[in-house]
Amino acid sequence: MIDSDFNIKKLGECRIPSPMTGINFIDDTKRVLYDDELDEIKAYLNTGKEPPSFEMAGPKEKVYFDPSKLKCGIVTCGGLCPGLNDVIRSITMSLHNHYGVRNIFGFLYGYEGLIPKYKHEHVELTPEEVGRIHKMGGTFLSSSRGRQDVSQMVDTLERMNINVLFTIGGDGTLQGAHAIAKEIEKRGLKISVIGVPKTIDNDISFIQTTFGFETAVTEARRSTYSAHSEATGARNGIGLVKLMGRDSGFIAAYAALADTQVNFCLIPEAPFTLEGFLPALEKRIDQKGHAVIVAAEGAGQDIMECTGKKDASGNVRYSDIGLFLKDNINAYFNKKEKEINLKYIDPSYTIRSIPATAKDSAFCLLLGQNAVHAAMTGRTDMVVGYWKNVFTHVPIPLAVSARKKIDPEGWLWNAVIASTGQTREML
Repeated sequence: MIDSDFNIKKLGECRIPSPMTGINFIDDTKRVLYDDELDEIKAYLNTGKEPPSFEMAGPKEKVYFDPSKLKCGIVTCGGLCPGLNDVIRSITMSLHNHYGVRNIFGFLYGYEGLIPKYKHEHVELTPEEVGRIHKMGGTFLSSSRGRQDVSQMVDTLERMNINVLFTIGGDGTLQGAHAIAKEIEKRGLKISVIGVPKTIDNDISFIQTTFGFETAVTEARRSTYSAHSEATGARNGIGLVKLMGRDSGFIAAYAALADTQVNFCLIPEAPFTLEGFLPALEKRIDQKGHAVIVAAEGAGQDIMECTGKKDASGNVRYSDIGLFLKDNINAYFNKKEKEINLKYIDPSYTIRSIPATAKDSAFCLLLGQNAVHAAMTGRTDMVVGYWKNVFTHVPIPLAVSARKKIDPEGWLWNAVIASTGQTREML
């Protein structure tokens, strides 16, 4: 049983009729169950507790903000991810077309854009300005990493009379958004802070999937195809692909499922040692004459030397598992005087900077629209979620409470093991 707060904060009562017409409004009482197994639901009911549930996202019949007086801001933070421009465009178009909001600003270089010392000019966002940006990769507003002074950021929002701030980013961005929301509440201001979850690793808790992930897996499959072609085109060929996934191996796992020619999938959640992995690789080479390996960037960090260095966001800089494996595989087979032909592929920056696939682009559109619907009703300190194929509202503290990870005993990892044929434990 889970004991967490699923309640969403609101700035006040919604009294203004929504300008949207011809649609079905979502009642505030609509909820989406967190659990979907009968035994889990019964456990709550047997103790007299209501099963945990999310607010269902969507347009409401009445809104909190007067659209004619509303001023909104958008920031994109952290690393690049397919779909960023789609979300910027969706938020802008929804504010303009659904609610008639005319004052929409983009702050450049993430939270830096809210700090006066950087002197970043803000951009006025209009349908014409964002009309074609979804066809491009990257972010129209540029991005940055690192913490900024919360008080100064709220000063900027207050000075510009910004009523809603949309923050598009991952765990660090959402933690920053929560800090901004707390400072706003402390000052007694009526400013809504709405997060849109952006992480290519798909590792935000209480959210089924995040935008960019589907595109990343689709593009990663090109690399695994290439790795297989290289491996089968040479004597004792080995194709080694490193994919994104610092703490969660979802991209690597789904890439392995998308291409059943992958023979080994290494992820952070399933520890391994060289003493366990290399003999298994050798056995595969001896039996089949080739092998394809997919490794998430966070895999095997416990068997490498940690640099101890951190990036601008405070994240530990991980050692390079791809180069580590490449060097150790070559050394292992050289010592045994066995010929191998290893090709190493690292498509990370290519994957994260491409435009979104059609499915991801549609997902981004709906995320942006639901972010706007939530903001217009005065909700705050929340992120737009997606759970059991329904859009939801998730409190930011809940979303950043822990990183979502693959369960080594769960269905997904079982499917990967079955698909690759690798030994479950390579210790």
